[in-house]
Amino acid sequence: MQNNHKPAPAIIIIFGGSGDLTKRKLIPAFYNLFLDKHMPDQFAVIGLGRTAYADDEFRALLREGIDSFSRRGKAQDEEWQQFAPTLSYLQSDINDEKSYKALTARIHALEKNWEQKPNLIFYLAIAPELVEPVATHLGNAGICKNIDRSRLVVEKPFGRDLETARKLNGVLTGIFDESQIYRIDHYLGKEAVQNMLVFRFANVLFEPIWNRKYIEHVQITASETVGVEDRGGYFDGAGTLRDMIQNHVLQLLCFVAMEPPNAFTSEDIRNRKVDVLRAIRRFEGKEIFEKAARGQYGGGWMQGEKVQGYREEPKVAKNSATDTFAALKFYIDNWRWQGVPFYVRSGKRMTEKMTVITVQFREVPHQVFPSSVAENIRPNRIIISITPDTGIRLRFQAKQVGLSMRLAPADLIFNYSQTYEAQPPEAYETLLHDVMSGDATLFMRSDEVEAAWSVVKPVMDLWEENPPTDFPNYQSGSWGPEAAERLIAADGYHWVMMPV
Repeated sequence: MQNNHKPAPAIIIIFGGSGDLTKRKLIPAFYNLFLDKHMPDQFAVIGLGRTAYADDEFRALLREGIDSFSRRGKAQDEEWQQFAPTLSYLQSDINDEKSYKALTARIHALEKNWEQKPNLIFYLAIAPELVEPVATHLGNAGICKNIDRSRLVVEKPFGRDLETARKLNGVLTGIFDESQIYRIDHYLGKEAVQNMLVFRFANVLFEPIWNRKYIEHVQITASETVGVEDRGGYFDGAGTLRDMIQNHVLQLLCFVAMEPPNAFTSEDIRNRKVDVLRAIRRFEGKEIFEKAARGQYGGGWMQGEKVQGYREEPKVAKNSATDTFAALKFYIDNWRWQGVPFYVRSGKRMTEKMTVITVQFREVPHQVFPSSVAENIRPNRIIISITPDTGIRLRFQAKQVGLSMRLAPADLIFNYSQTYEAQPPEAYETLLHDVMSGDATLFMRSDEVEAAWSVVKPVMDLWEENPPTDFPNYQSGSWGPEAAERLIAADGYHWVMMPV
């Protein structure tokens, strides 16, 4: 995880250097790290792409991205002039061995001018189907042989299902050592996600009651107000179960449910996360219909504007059966969590954009207050807000002001923006700094990826075998389909929608 020391000298090679991810996320992140003095003393960024760009043209393109997407706003001329020379471009064809020879020559030319050998970071900001050929060519070129100094960063989605994830893992681990591979999930770079480790394992207050004896159930909501925007081509072949639940949401569940690590090391933390994924109960057959709900948004109104349904979105099939909403009920079969339901949901075109974890505690074992004064009593609850606000809300019972004894819920609130003046780094800033520092704590290991796919595989298979007959089944601007409400209401609960 991000720390204050400067990483060793590094050459960052971005496949897909002229693409949207590079412009919107990667270069703004490197630029902010540079301004905050967290970049190495010596570094270079080489963008690779098929489009022909002179270095100055490439730099102008990237400055547009910084001006539009950096958390600091537009780049200042003096600071940009210091940063820009570290950026260069190399026109290349990922299927042509000559391109890799040219890249090797560029790397060697930079190394000759530096006092020490740099780390080589190969960032694959490319379509998923291109990861395997690029990795194979890198292996053939022989520029990744030094395990300690070369790293490969792979964006999600990592595979399309369990079988393809295993195949891709086999290809990559046949070329690279597992320690060289950084499977990136930007959710894990968010401050609130990292803070969950501190909240749970640096405080004696919560860990003793963080178990089935005191916790009644857990909810995780990751809702979006946007539709698929310009991602229709990709999303229609994926869906929310693959795009959100399998990675982002299951990662959050792991942080909530994991056992304390023996030490604050990447392997110990990742081991504990894998333990959670392996302990999640796999449902089969008709039981899946009782434990999972899916949906697809239709037209509606969002913030006073009429929006179209999913099937009317660009590059989406007119009779698409792709889920834009998914809700599931999980059980974790171990000593800590046996019998505690974990409800998760994620969807597009919902009422609010938020990612919230709700931990609801059981009622007191014996109510000493008469019902006449405790009609407003509610279970204790902890809400951890990832977005839009970052913070923690603790609900407890208190006496109302007055001569009579009347109970009512009260809240203790910790909010990052109100507590700390410093602007938090973007998720990619944290993760890129960790890659340069060689810290894999917030990145997924091969067995973790495969375990996450195995959790959702039975649901994916059943949904594909039984196409929906009621899509679209929720209106844009709502909280999703009725089936999601039934899923949690069957146990006597309701979805919590109160952010910090």
